Amino acid sequence: MRIIFTQDVRGKGKRGEVKEIPDGYANFLIKSNKAKQADAAAMSQLRGQKRAEAKKEAEELSEAKVLKEKLESGNYVVEIKAKAGTDGRLFGSITSKQIAQAMEKQHGLKIDKRKMELAAPIRAMGYANVPVKLHNEVSAKIRVHISEQ
Repeated sequence: MRIIFTQDVRGKGKRGEVKEIPDGYANFLIKSNKAKQADAAAMSQLRGQKRAEAKKEAEELSEAKVLKEKLESGNYVVEIKAKAGTDGRLFGSITSKQIAQAMEKQHGLKIDKRKMELAAPIRAMGYANVPVKLHNEVSAKIRVHISEQ
């Protein structure tokens, strides 16, 4: 029997896949709402869902590219003030959470702190480039300026 998986089934198929499965197991999957029979109406609905997902993915990619252009234009430098010693080393460090909060407060751009790929917290004054993964295919750099408080 041909079925369309409505959920991921370990070892058998992923959500949205169409496969030929033995009748007994197919009936079990259908009764447990993990799959539905692949008739003409269900196949048409699946094609519509895939088109909608592709359109949404394309929109997210274009939004990420626009945001990358904004961030790397040079107009968006995040200013953070911190306590520092005489040699320019900070007391403590600047984390991705602080950068995300400052970016939202200063420029109104909300970027998730988990998308910032900061290898180690910033511990020195001056300028730093922080890489940000906006999308699977798009990454940008945020300029951060740390000055003495």
